[in-house]
Amino acid sequence: MTYGGNYGGQQPPPGSRRPPRRPREHQSAQLMPLPGRQQRPPQQPQRQAPPPRQRPPQRPGEPPAGRPRRRRRWGFGRVLLSLFLVFVLFIAGVWVYLEFSINRVDALPGEYEGRPAAAEGTNWLIVGSDSRQGLDPEDEARLSTGDTGGQRTDTIMVAHLPDNGTPPTLLSLPRDSEVPIPGHGTNKINAAFSFGGPKLLAQTVEQATGLRLDHYAEIGFGGFANIVDAVGGVEMDIPAEMHDTKTGITIPAGKQELDGAQALGFVRMRYSEATPRSDLDRIANQRKFIGALADEVASPWTVLNPFSLFPLLSSAPDALTMDTGDHLHNLAALGWAMRGISSGGVVTTTVPVTSGSARNWDGQKSEQLFDALRTDQPIPDSVIVS
Repeated sequence: MTYGGNYGGQQPPPGSRRPPRRPREHQSAQLMPLPGRQQRPPQQPQRQAPPPRQRPPQRPGEPPAGRPRRRRRWGFGRVLLSLFLVFVLFIAGVWVYLEFSINRVDALPGEYEGRPAAAEGTNWLIVGSDSRQGLDPEDEARLSTGDTGGQRTDTIMVAHLPDNGTPPTLLSLPRDSEVPIPGHGTNKINAAFSFGGPKLLAQTVEQATGLRLDHYAEIGFGGFANIVDAVGGVEMDIPAEMHDTKTGITIPAGKQELDGAQALGFVRMRYSEATPRSDLDRIANQRKFIGALADEVASPWTVLNPFSLFPLLSSAPDALTMDTGDHLHNLAALGWAMRGISSGGVVTTTVPVTSGSARNWDGQKSEQLFDALRTDQPIPDSVIVS
């Protein structure tokens, strides 16, 4: 086999298919750049991609390894759900704290001969005592508590929560009412607390009214004032100036916010030209203030405002005393039922009496009133005392 072309005058060796190498001079001539042309830089060899990273072998029972998940951003729904859960945990914590922090006392009597049978509805005995417990001399002077020969009750009320659609009732019992006190003859009803504490007072109220008591709540001077101060005061509209000649407290006329000391003076005042019926006017003012206080405590401004809510929660355990068998949900039911005092959703009245001294009850009207409460019937207008 012969090759075409002349390779420098040399012939390939016989039997060889590979052409002979050209002389170096010829190769150098071909590698010389042509004049007027720009020499291209030599191309760099392309780098090969590194081999794929080998994943460790899958262990038995493990899910197959996939692509790593991207973090999801928190949407509005998840943020709202988280805030709701935090709120629920906060409420649960507060509930547990109050349940185990509120003072307890064995207040309700056990079974005794002649105790009224359970009837319709639920009855609370609400007591405002003149206890000075926890008050130093400066607090007593600020609150104008005065001196007392023994612990008594400035306020005695029965709150009736019906089982049907009739409105709840807040019934006031005048403190000077002359009633039989077991083991102590006939005396003023508030003396029962001084003789035998809450249990004797509860038994006295049950026998005098024929209403079986289911729950007990008590608040003292200092606790009452602290609760009012905790909610930032309670707004009241005072028709005329009130000046108590006994305590020296003066409350001007007009719409205003009463602080703890003023509120305590307002609910206790009976020696004033603004309270001509003495204890009856004082009782009416007490119910009016309780309604305003309930509205203030239940208002969104108090519940959602931490500067009001936390002082209120911190003052409640020291301010309140309940029966050993009572729980926080019982107290919540009472507050919910009493929230309509200011709007007229709760019947407020006093035991009918025969005179302005409020010492003797009107037997016929009183029995009509108590019978209506026992049977969850509407109270006749003729026996309601404002």
